[in-house]
Amino acid sequence: MSAELPTGAPVRRSVRGGAPRGATALRGGRLWRPTPYQAAGFVFWLGMTLAYWRVPQCCDAGQHAAVIERLRADLLHPHHPMADLPGSGSPYYSPYALAEGVFARLTGLGGWEVVRLAGPFNLVLLLTGLGRFVRTLTPRPWAPVLALGAMTLLWGTERVVWSGYPSLMAMTTSLGYPSTAATGLTFWAWALTAARARDIRRVRYVGPGGLRGFPGYAALGVLYGLVLLVHPITFVATATGVVALVAGLQRAWRPAVAARWALTCGFAVLTAAAWPYFDVFALLGNGSADPIHRGLYDDLAGRFWLALLPGLPALWLRARRHGRRDPLVLMFVLDCAVVAYGWVSGHYTYGRILGLTLVPPQVALAVELAAPRPWRTGRRVLGAVTAVAAGVGFCTVQAGAVVPRWLDPVGFAQPPDWPSYAWAARYIHPGEPVIADGYRARRSIAGYGVDLAAPTWPDPALDERERLRRQADVRAYLADGSTRAGRTAIARSYHVRWLLLTPRRRVPEEAVVVAWSGRTGEVLARVGTGPGAATR
Repeated sequence: MSAELPTGAPVRRSVRGGAPRGATALRGGRLWRPTPYQAAGFVFWLGMTLAYWRVPQCCDAGQHAAVIERLRADLLHPHHPMADLPGSGSPYYSPYALAEGVFARLTGLGGWEVVRLAGPFNLVLLLTGLGRFVRTLTPRPWAPVLALGAMTLLWGTERVVWSGYPSLMAMTTSLGYPSTAATGLTFWAWALTAARARDIRRVRYVGPGGLRGFPGYAALGVLYGLVLLVHPITFVATATGVVALVAGLQRAWRPAVAARWALTCGFAVLTAAAWPYFDVFALLGNGSADPIHRGLYDDLAGRFWLALLPGLPALWLRARRHGRRDPLVLMFVLDCAVVAYGWVSGHYTYGRILGLTLVPPQVALAVELAAPRPWRTGRRVLGAVTAVAAGVGFCTVQAGAVVPRWLDPVGFAQPPDWPSYAWAARYIHPGEPVIADGYRARRSIAGYGVDLAAPTWPDPALDERERLRRQADVRAYLADGSTRAGRTAIARSYHVRWLLLTPRRRVPEEAVVVAWSGRTGEVLARVGTGPGAATR
C-alpha cells in the first residue's frame, strides 16, 4: 500500500502492465472490481436511504415542501413559501428548488413526495463528493471509507439534529434538504479545487481533473456560485475550504495562475448575481435568523468531543509533518475563526457551518488510520481511541437512525416522530390561510400548499417587523380573553378560513369543527365563508 501523498504532490494512477489472465482474457481486459469505497458507499447509500424513508418527515421538511408547492403552482412568479404574500426576494427559490419544482410539475408529485425522493439523490452527491475530495489528499484506498465512518459517527454524546450536519441521526431528517445537496456540491468543488491547485499537467492522476485551462476554472466558478445560491450559509464553509486548499496546495503563483483563480472568483460572482429570483448578496448582514441559531452554540463540547478527541491529534500530526500550510489544518483554523466570529458578533447563523467544521479533523483522522501496517505505537493508540469513540457515538446518539425500534434490544434514542397533516389538508384548498397553534402543525401544514396567517420562519422576502406583527395578531386571536369581534377582525385582515388547534386550545364559538386527528387530538375548524366553506 502506498504512503500518504505529500502536500502539493500529484496523485498518480498506477498502471500495471501484462496481459490479462484467465477468464477475463476472453474479453480482452481485466475483471472490474469495485474499490473499497465504492462497495462501502453503495451499502451505506442503500441503508441510509431506507432509514431516511422509514422516518416520518419532520422539522424543516414542511418548509421545503411548501417551496416546491409554490413553484409547482407558478415557476416564474411563486408567492411567499408560507403566506399569501409576494415571494420575490426569497432565498428559498434557489436553482435546487427550481429543479424540484420542475420535477414536481412534470411528474404531478406533491412537495412532500419530492422532498422524500430528493434524499437518495442528495446522498449520491454527498458520497461521491466526499470520496473524490479524500482521494485528492491521499491515494490510500481505505481513507475514503474511514472518512465516511468518521463523518457519520464521530460527533458527540449530546444529540444535535440540524440540517447540514452529516451525522447518521441528522441524515434521517435532512437528506432531502438543500443543505445536504450544498454539502455534496462543496465536496465536489473542493476536490476540483485541490486538483487544480497542484497545477498538474501531462500527468494521469486519481481525482476529478475535469476541464483543463481557463474553461475548467470558469466551470469551477459556476459550481461555487451554485453552492452560494443553493445554501448561502454553507457557502461560508465552502469558501474557507477554497482558501485553505489554494493557500496550502498552490505553489507556483505565476500571473497565469492568479488569472485562473481570479476567473473562478469572477464566474462565481456572476453566477450568483445573474439568478433572477433573489439577490443573494442582500443577505449579507441580515440578522433575522440569528435568534433561531443561538442554540447552535449550546454545549459545544458535549456535541462534538468525540470528533475532536482523536481528530485534533490527527491534525497536529499533519501540521508537524507538512507544516502550517497543510490544507486540512488551515481549513479547520479558518472554520473555527468563523464560528468564533458568529459567537462574538451575535450573528449566530454562522454557527451553521459547525457541521463542516468537523470535516478537517475527521478526514485527517481517516487519512492517518489508512496508513499501511505495521503501525507505530502512537498510531495504534490513535486507532484504539477512534474505535472506542465511534462505538460510544453510535450507541449514545447515532444508533437509532439505522436501528428501527422493533429491532432495538436496548432502547436507542430514535429520530423525531412527527404526525402527518394530510388529514387536515384534504379539506383546505391550496392558498387558503390558516391559523395554527401547534409547534408541529405550524411547521408542516404549509407543505401541502396551504398558507399561514403568520409565517414561522424569517424570510428576506417579508419584512421581519411585518412577520412579528402577524405573529402578535395570531397570539391575540388565540388568547383566552379574545372577543368574537376581535377575532373576526383579525380573520378578515388575513382572509383566514381555517383553524388548526391543539386539544388544549378552546375552539371559538363562531368556528365549525370539520375534522380531527385521532393521533394528536388536534381539530380543524372552519371560520368565515369562501371557497373553503365546502368540504371536499
